[in-house]
Amino acid sequence: MKAIVIEQPGGVEQLIHTEVPKPTPGKGEVLVKVKAISVNPIDTIVRADENEFAWAFGEKRPVIPGWDISGDVVEKGPEAESFNVGDAVLGLVNFPGIGNAYAEYVAVPVSQLALKPDHVSYEEAAAATLAATTAWQAIVTNGKVKKGDKVLIHAASGGVGHYAVQIAKSFGAYVIGTTSGANIDFITSIGVDEPIDYTQKDFSQEVSSVDIVLDPFGGTVLEKSVGIMKPGGRIISLLSPEVNEAATKIVEEKNIEIIPMVVESNGDDMKSIAGLLDKGALKSHVDFVYPFSEMDKAHLQIEKRRTVGKIVVNNL
Repeated sequence: MKAIVIEQPGGVEQLIHTEVPKPTPGKGEVLVKVKAISVNPIDTIVRADENEFAWAFGEKRPVIPGWDISGDVVEKGPEAESFNVGDAVLGLVNFPGIGNAYAEYVAVPVSQLALKPDHVSYEEAAAATLAATTAWQAIVTNGKVKKGDKVLIHAASGGVGHYAVQIAKSFGAYVIGTTSGANIDFITSIGVDEPIDYTQKDFSQEVSSVDIVLDPFGGTVLEKSVGIMKPGGRIISLLSPEVNEAATKIVEEKNIEIIPMVVESNGDDMKSIAGLLDKGALKSHVDFVYPFSEMDKAHLQIEKRRTVGKIVVNNL
């Protein structure tokens, strides 16, 4: 079968197209014929950075990278009764760990899959895996969002951000979103109640009494976020949760929780996301679609850090 492997960290030249044996599904697994793959910033980071490469893949060399897939079940292993051959599915595979997603076929635990809604394309479904699961686990699992909460989403036009906005809105939250001026109309169109152009305004001077913050940046953005929180509020940090002495004092005085988070594959969360996709309460914005033969271009596009929504690869 077709696959892309990496033998060592480095540039996009390390994405080696090759042929490898088709996997056999094990206990509790199904074999999925991949129709679309979502590519994330983490894909490019683990490809390029030696330390991150080792964190993601351990000692295995070469490795098939990637985690986000949608496709069709073509074979079942033992004790894989949750799905049937022919089912269209989506899933975040073995994250953190080796997902083997950059391939024509992937063996996936049934505990990490959900049925793809019929009206959702394979590209849109693949997009709504790692990024949407990160958003769900940040806003729902860790943020404990509820109706009426004031939620601030930093980088609201990005992969995680645009899902987080929609998920928060589906729970009845009031959503504030930061982005550049070029993307203000986009984040407003997906439900942001209060858009802030970070190139023109300092969010910390514009909002206050926030219940939940999703912060993918850390550093100064995290420290400023501390100052706008309600007592007992929660900040979900996707990078370092460390703050300076002044911010630490505010955290202690206002009993603010700063919760560091790394997304994990979870089939129940995937099913919740699929349910929102099915109802139309959650939609994937796919900014670029590349053929499998141009995976390098997908990585280079992500590295520009200017993508609105998601990048997807198809035509396996």
